[in-house]
Amino acid sequence: MRFLLNVYSCKYRIIAGIWPESPSFSDHGMPPVPKRWRGQCQRGEANSPSNFTCNRKIIGGRYYLNGFQTEEGGSSTSAVKFISPRDSSGHGSHTASIAAGRFVRNMNFGGLGTGGGRGGAPMARIAVYKACWDSGCYDVDILAAFDDAISDGVNIISVSLGPDYPQGDYFSDAISIGSFHAMSNGILVVSSAGNAGRQGSATNLAPWMLTVAAGTTDRSFVSYIRLANGTFVMGESLSTYHMNTSIRTISASTANAGYFTPYQSSFCLDSSLNRTKARGKILICRHTESSSASHVSTSMVVKKAGAAGMILIDEMGDHVANHFALPATAVGKAMGDKILSYTKSTRHASTMILPAKTFLGSRDAPRVAAFSSRGPSSLTPEILKPDVAAPGLNILAAWSPAKNDMHFNILSGTSMACPHVTGIAALVKSVYPSWSPSAIKSAIMTTATVLDNKRKPMTTDPDGRTATPFDFGSGFMDPVKALNPGIIFDAQPEDYKTFLCAIGYDDHSLHLITGYNSTCTDRAPSSATALNYPSITIPYLKKSYSVIRTMTNVGNPRGAYRAVVSAPRGINVTVTPEVLVFEKYGEKKTFTVSFHVDVPPPGYVFGNFTWHGRHARLMMQLAVKVQTDDKGLI
Repeated sequence: MRFLLNVYSCKYRIIAGIWPESPSFSDHGMPPVPKRWRGQCQRGEANSPSNFTCNRKIIGGRYYLNGFQTEEGGSSTSAVKFISPRDSSGHGSHTASIAAGRFVRNMNFGGLGTGGGRGGAPMARIAVYKACWDSGCYDVDILAAFDDAISDGVNIISVSLGPDYPQGDYFSDAISIGSFHAMSNGILVVSSAGNAGRQGSATNLAPWMLTVAAGTTDRSFVSYIRLANGTFVMGESLSTYHMNTSIRTISASTANAGYFTPYQSSFCLDSSLNRTKARGKILICRHTESSSASHVSTSMVVKKAGAAGMILIDEMGDHVANHFALPATAVGKAMGDKILSYTKSTRHASTMILPAKTFLGSRDAPRVAAFSSRGPSSLTPEILKPDVAAPGLNILAAWSPAKNDMHFNILSGTSMACPHVTGIAALVKSVYPSWSPSAIKSAIMTTATVLDNKRKPMTTDPDGRTATPFDFGSGFMDPVKALNPGIIFDAQPEDYKTFLCAIGYDDHSLHLITGYNSTCTDRAPSSATALNYPSITIPYLKKSYSVIRTMTNVGNPRGAYRAVVSAPRGINVTVTPEVLVFEKYGEKKTFTVSFHVDVPPPGYVFGNFTWHGRHARLMMQLAVKVQTDDKGLI
């Protein structure tokens, strides 16, 4: 059995923890807890709602209040709902069940998404370390959680948690430090890339972590809008309210109140709507990237104004489905403009919002979610981040009934994508228990796909452009192929220390991360690109440059692999030798990838090369930017 740690996100004031009574965490049929396990189960206050119990599935639970008590100026915890590992927000239970939830026969959210569901590694054990509270996540608690998890004997650490971008340096980031110590103890740390959705906004950038972007699935939650002229417009929602008839529909800009302009009221801001004009109607509201209010809070403003429903024009087009406070659905800008045109051209225009339903195959998938944070790395551009993509849009999983009295919920974010990869990493670890964290990471990265379910290149939301490695890293994870990668790219703690020295760390800053008496002064000169990473990024290419990588055979003892290159535009790429022949399991082979500028392209360009073997095939992503002067010359 494998053990998982989940340190849950508090970036948006989400409390961590787990709900042990959820059917997703049943221990039915599970064997006794292995004797090697050293973890604790902190039960909280007896005979109170905080009381927490472990079982053969949830074998550890701890909570941390040091940062909370210090920052709040005392030891009072009266505002904390559960002073125990118990989950009061739902986020922790959701992510834990994605990684390792047991099979639940009839999982659904208000009748949506009905069917059987389980986590990636349903027989894995779970230990939860609750380091986040209403007031945030504190470094002292995050580091304590990492230390305890390492001491307890976990195998994989799942961190749906991250700093705001741009991320601070590695030695000032608690997750980077904690994950380095985990890696040094043979524990892979899987983390979320962030939800900023902008180029260069990815976080959790340390190369010893596996950083996950969010992709989509082929399932949508659709709520149609029926116009009075018989036209149907597709929206997205989790609301299953029923409307009995068509209702007068107006733009919220025509229902402005007080000193609010029509433009301001078009966003349905708090107090911006005239109740007399809005009462009993369906309002069309706008939502842009700069809007501070959430979709759900906007629906609450509309409901407070006495409206009967809401059509939200989401100019982000992120396809995130929400459960609104009244009959409502979200549409993209193009469909929204079509509805607005209808209301302007039709006297007493009316519409009906139909209840949400589950649709499969309505869109090509996977795509990269609009909100998913992108590369390049703002700290070390020589390391491609994110590393891989996984499902993160409208994910159905377990929930805490302490939050809205629900047992399951549908959420979106890289917090949901991260545990998908955690589950796969646990399976790989169970098959190859001696593998290092970097070996597991390599297996997941190099077997990922860059094609959708139509065998076409993956695209991104909301604009539909072809995705690049800055969107999906090495690609969208493939759980089956990850279990048989054939060859891997391995790295040890000393390699990461050399990497830190290569990017300018001195002995003092190196010690802040590693905690050991390591030095840079006794190491041979190196570069960030020299790290044996499963992808290659050259951010400052001048004419020519070469990178060396070392592969380890973990497939058939005897086998040959041939390199097939798809070079970035304007760059000539050669791999030497072009064929590698392995004679035994565990054998290592080194090859060189040489880059030469033919025609200097603007900005980053992307390519890949694939090692083709008889029983396995793996792909390495390439990202290159040519360094030129003001005249475009090298």
